[in-house]
Amino acid sequence: MRRLLFIALIFCFGPVASASAGDLVLYGAGSLKGGMTEIAAQFDQRFGTTTKVTFGPSGMMRERIEKGEPVDIFTSADIGNAQKLIDAKRAATVVLFARNRLCGYAKPAVGLTTENFLAKTLDPGVKLGTSTPKADPGGDYTWEMFHKADGIQPGSFTALDAKALKLVGGPQAVAIPSGHNAQAYLMGSGQADMFISYCSGANDVRKEMADVTVVELPKELAISAAYGLTVLDKANPDAYRLALFILSPDGQEILAKYGFSAPTQP
Repeated sequence: MRRLLFIALIFCFGPVASASAGDLVLYGAGSLKGGMTEIAAQFDQRFGTTTKVTFGPSGMMRERIEKGEPVDIFTSADIGNAQKLIDAKRAATVVLFARNRLCGYAKPAVGLTTENFLAKTLDPGVKLGTSTPKADPGGDYTWEMFHKADGIQPGSFTALDAKALKLVGGPQAVAIPSGHNAQAYLMGSGQADMFISYCSGANDVRKEMADVTVVELPKELAISAAYGLTVLDKANPDAYRLALFILSPDGQEILAKYGFSAPTQP
């Protein structure tokens, strides 16, 4: 059985090559910080490994890998950034391991609802915070939503593209004080009245901003985010075991607890 499992992993993720011994290194999307940190901790406790985790905008994390930072496993908030590593011959396969979606966050005074979501985003008096496209998939998904809005109300894309404040997820992101949630801090400090961000972050925002309004996007604007996992070439062999743990019922249950849709849950 062990030999069969090893062969299956070779086919799924690519050759082990000259894997280095020592700690496992996982780079992940910032939205995965809570869930993937818990997964890594449970994995280490169960298998006696040590996993070092680092999180940030997926595009920027991928660029760090491309520049040579030693990483065993990459968990991205999209499929595209993982695919770029495959195209660059740094990994073999990308696997869908979680799904997310966009939500609207706002101060109570905005009066945000699902029904008036588009009107509030377009309102010149509402400061709209977003992530940064290209550097962070959260921004890419948001701009995809802007294009959808243009099909409902022509001119929306131009207006939203011009007014959106790219406050997080990029090289020019606003510095967030340690211990603070980014969206809660930026709205609380008056830098944004409303934010478009992943629904999975709602509990973290509420911990710091109890009166925040969180709404689902209207069906015609809804965006689904597909998260991709890849094991890098020459990875520590335990990276393949960690990948399977993420995809296992135990790993998927943790991701679901943090607000993700877990596609491989029974």
